[in-house]
Amino acid sequence: MSSTEAEKTTIGMSDLFHKYSGLNDTIEKGDPLKLLKENFPNFLSARTKMGTDYLSTVFEKKDKNKDEKIDFSSFLSLLGDIVTDYHNHGHGVPLYYGRY
Repeated sequence: MSSTEAEKTTIGMSDLFHKYSGLNDTIEKGDPLKLLKENFPNFLSARTKMGTDYLSTVFEKKDKNKDEKIDFSSFLSLLGDIVTDYHNHGHGVPLYYGRY
């Protein structure tokens, strides 16, 4: 049986996390910036045009326990922010409207 689009997307999110995570199954400080630059350039471009220095603060916002690592749950929260922005953009809201 072939995978559904939702299953492919879910597997893709897990694979994306593992591409940037280390042996301890976390993403170290600095790696989220590389991940965003390589995988979400339009999102970052829109943020830059809005004058928001998203890259300098995204890690600190997602590193809730301040251990200088982002676990899978925090990674999903980051993706949720990005997906929400694209969803709202589909309803006519400019990409990155300054919410987070």
